[in-house]
Amino acid sequence: MSIIIPANTLAAAGGFQVANSVRFNDGDNSKMLKASSSVGNGYKGTLSVWVKRSDGLGVDQQIIGQQDAGHARIIFNNDNRLRCYGNNAGENNAFDLASTARFTDVGAWYHIVFAWDNTQGTAANRNKVYVNGVQLTDFATETYNPQNAQIGGGFFLDNKNLHVSGKSDGFFDGYMAEVVGIEGTTYAPTDFGEFDDDSAIWIPLESVADLTFGTNGFYLDFKASGNLGNDANGGTDFTETNVAAIDQSTDTCTNNFCTLNAIVNYFAGATLSEGNCKILCNGNNTSFITSTFGLTKGKWYWEAKLTTVGGEEAIGITDIVSTATDNYAGQTANSYSFKGNNGNIRNADENESYGSAYGTSVIGVYMDLDNNKLYFAINGTIQASGAGFDITAAASTTNGFYFPMVGDVDSDSPVWEVNFGNPVSALSSAVSDANGFGSFEYSPSDGGSASFDSAVKSFLAICTKNLAESG
Repeated sequence: MSIIIPANTLAAAGGFQVANSVRFNDGDNSKMLKASSSVGNGYKGTLSVWVKRSDGLGVDQQIIGQQDAGHARIIFNNDNRLRCYGNNAGENNAFDLASTARFTDVGAWYHIVFAWDNTQGTAANRNKVYVNGVQLTDFATETYNPQNAQIGGGFFLDNKNLHVSGKSDGFFDGYMAEVVGIEGTTYAPTDFGEFDDDSAIWIPLESVADLTFGTNGFYLDFKASGNLGNDANGGTDFTETNVAAIDQSTDTCTNNFCTLNAIVNYFAGATLSEGNCKILCNGNNTSFITSTFGLTKGKWYWEAKLTTVGGEEAIGITDIVSTATDNYAGQTANSYSFKGNNGNIRNADENESYGSAYGTSVIGVYMDLDNNKLYFAINGTIQASGAGFDITAAASTTNGFYFPMVGDVDSDSPVWEVNFGNPVSALSSAVSDANGFGSFEYSPSDGGSASFDSAVKSFLAICTKNLAESG
């Protein structure tokens, strides 16, 4: 389970910055397809991709692959192992490398490199898999491609069915950035990333333009919102299916944004989607879901759109995860929820009058952990005339952190779209925080209200660049 630092927290210090990713939603069968039949070199090549998983743990999810005369795929399989496998024109399992390690962190960015050189005499040197700069050598399944055979009938580079994300047998759910395909050259992970000298965190390099791509190589940087499948290397573009401009995200491997945590989700049977930023609550389950980031100081803003009303929605913060006896928002001493049915704040299983009831609305949450205050807004209007609700200092809570949460207290089925700065639906305003990060419907800086206490302005989006600034 990720809590605070799932990725590159030193991105704010400088270095190469990845601007954009694409959010794939498996429920939409979203993918990108390259229709090319050019013949190239299937004996040597490299794939590099940054991924951040969302919901969908425990099912097959393809990252990239092709199927024509032969096939080859890189997937997270149904037991969350990273698997690279394929055949050559009908030969079963010409290569099959399935990691012993399981990749279940839904708050982290992983850098995956698959490199092959099938001219090598030693089998283990023909196919290599790296995650975050480290070669995987411990495999649950370990079969290497035959010597001097093209991988997967040419693998993904010179066949007609090259998919980023999946096909009918498993679409990817989450984010991808810096997708690079290299034909004819086997590169090391150090050609794409490096360990930061101070933190030992694996970070990307701006070296792609200097690489030799080969005839069918490609580079997807996802910078063009109107053409997310654009090949920045100048080759054939990928065609997008169920991928729209709103799926372009600033949640990247150099600035990781908070999302809902599919692991700390106590809505049994709830449906998470849109990169873990949307949840359909289960009508038979009174509970809540927390975020991937926990916070102990600083001033933070996030908002959530209630698109479908149930009966007693709740939004707020909590310090601990649920147990059998404290399973709804606001039940424990350090859990605070703003309730939709009456506008009360629930804390320690008690209700206190605070603001107005709300239905389909955008609820803004301003969490001031420097002054131990919590503010809520409805469609940009701060409640309680701008008066903050007193909360226990994070350092005095059970684990020293507060986690954003959304919940349901009445066993109905509300739908929340949660925006930590990476929205899943179009905004009318698109306001960033004071550091220029995030995109919100309402202002993180002034609360959208003249009555908001000027002493607590300049709240920030919950992302790693802002976390680094706040220490």
